[in-house]
Amino acid sequence: MSTAICIKTLSSSGLTTNGPVQINSTNRTLAMPPGETSINDIALGESGYDLYSAAADKVRMWDLRKFHSIGKLSGGHQAAVMCLETEGSLVATGSKDHYIKVFDVSDKQGVVIAPCMNLTPPHYDGIQCLAMSGDSLFSASRDFCIKKWDLKNQEIVKSVNNAHKDWICGLAFLPDSPIVVSGCRAGILKLWSADSLSLIGEMKAHNSTINTITTNNQHVFTGSNDGSIGVWRIRNNYDKSPDSESS
Repeated sequence: MSTAICIKTLSSSGLTTNGPVQINSTNRTLAMPPGETSINDIALGESGYDLYSAAADKVRMWDLRKFHSIGKLSGGHQAAVMCLETEGSLVATGSKDHYIKVFDVSDKQGVVIAPCMNLTPPHYDGIQCLAMSGDSLFSASRDFCIKKWDLKNQEIVKSVNNAHKDWICGLAFLPDSPIVVSGCRAGILKLWSADSLSLIGEMKAHNSTINTITTNNQHVFTGSNDGSIGVWRIRNNYDKSPDSESS
């Protein structure tokens, strides 16, 4: 049976070390190394060679062919960046400052890249998750709201208040389907029309927070604070809730 081996460690400060971080501690508490801060999210670029990491109010760009930091996405946020999403040459960031910024990374010659879009109106609380496809961007927040944005015209298309009754922590598209999936701290999973943001179906998926959602052509996967991963099969009729295949 093969075992995964850590070959490089990339740090929030931009440093790169060979192998895993060595923890010299006799207790179970992991201390943050000096000069480092928590990394809240990571995302791969379209080429597969570009990695973006969110730490504090900035996003660092990495070239995975050399495992080197090549610049930052900066100047956009006043609080921690909590989520990232990439599509083509665009990188969208959502922050605790309630705002979404979009950066064009087609020209990586500059050390620091400023945002090319500042989407308004902002959410009323910190943004927890983003989902992007083509010119459409969806954002979800601690304010229980889901917003749909038109990036081509840099404007809001639709906003659903009280989309959930708790913080919305997960958001994803179903591949090749006009459906967006969302999950919240109450463990509720919902399906939405990507066109109209009308509710298609919902169900109680977990007994605790749904922290993350990912999808493929057949299933929806949900990771939760209850220690489980739910695997869900979407029924053919969009007006029905997802079936649980296993959890």
